[in-house]
Amino acid sequence: MSRFFIAFLPSQDIQDYANQIKQDFADRYSSSGALKSPPHITLQPPFEWADANLPLLEASLKEFARGQQPLAITLRGFDAFVPRVVYINVVRSQELLTFQANLMAYTESNLGIVDQVSKTRPFAPHITVAFRDLTKQNFKAAWPEFEKRQLHFEFTADKLTLLLHDGKRWNIKSQFAFLT
Repeated sequence: MSRFFIAFLPSQDIQDYANQIKQDFADRYSSSGALKSPPHITLQPPFEWADANLPLLEASLKEFARGQQPLAITLRGFDAFVPRVVYINVVRSQELLTFQANLMAYTESNLGIVDQVSKTRPFAPHITVAFRDLTKQNFKAAWPEFEKRQLHFEFTADKLTLLLHDGKRWNIKSQFAFLT
């Protein structure tokens, strides 16, 4: 069994910017947990999957992606899950919310992947830059700076990314382009 999750990865320039912010949190606030994955918007939270069935998972995600339209994604400012997590805010468009709901329904009905927590709370798209290893004290020190910091990026999401945990960090396993 391996751990996976499904996400959108922003364009490389946005990833570079987000990684600089993550490194800043690691250096200044002793929060390095966010560095253990590429900058991403989680669509399907982590789940366990049998390694022997990986071809089925990948074929199914490829099939889902083929029928999708590229989505415009806007990133604006910073927000937080107080008192531990700081993130780049993803504007909640109806297209993004619908896409994520459709993906969750598809993975549940076709692959039996169910995230019980996601069924009890609304989808909150974000790109984490400081993870739960940020202490409450360091959150209080960092948040006033990031709360006011300006940020605006736009990118087109045109592929799904499957990430695999190697025991230490999350790595890109495969990507599935939208072929509309």
